Amino acid sequence: MPHQTEIVDLGARRVARRRIVAVEADTLYAALANPRRHHELDGSGTVSAVVDGPATLSQGDSFAVGMRIGPVKYRMRNLVTEAIPGRIIEWSLPAGHRWRWELTPVGDGATQVTEVFDYRGARIPWLMALLGFPRRNGVGIERTLAGLEARFGV
Repeated sequence: MPHQTEIVDLGARRVARRRIVAVEADTLYAALANPRRHHELDGSGTVSAVVDGPATLSQGDSFAVGMRIGPVKYRMRNLVTEAIPGRIIEWSLPAGHRWRWELTPVGDGATQVTEVFDYRGARIPWLMALLGFPRRNGVGIERTLAGLEARFGV
């Protein structure tokens, strides 16, 4: 029976979703720690394959990713703020928000995956809310999590 994506309440200015996927945590982490694969993970349709940075991310690394919202293309520079192989990877963006992935093995080759858009530290969080980023990112996270088995499962 397929697992459903669930909303996770982490408090104000954090949008989080969780899902159990039939993919090993180490396999998922390898894709997350390789910015050249982020476009494969992305369910929002905003991340491109254009990347500048190391092939495997570690804490303190910087990387840039090509992005697109509608017709507008831009590059986003990111700084890895936490990296625990097989478990957690998080990066911050220039506007002060963060993307975080938490991976918890649950047995039989499955992983509980929690993705978080955290804009508590954003320089202008009210503008992010006004522009609809929390809602849009929630939808993108749900699509990302729903597609993980198809993209990375055996």
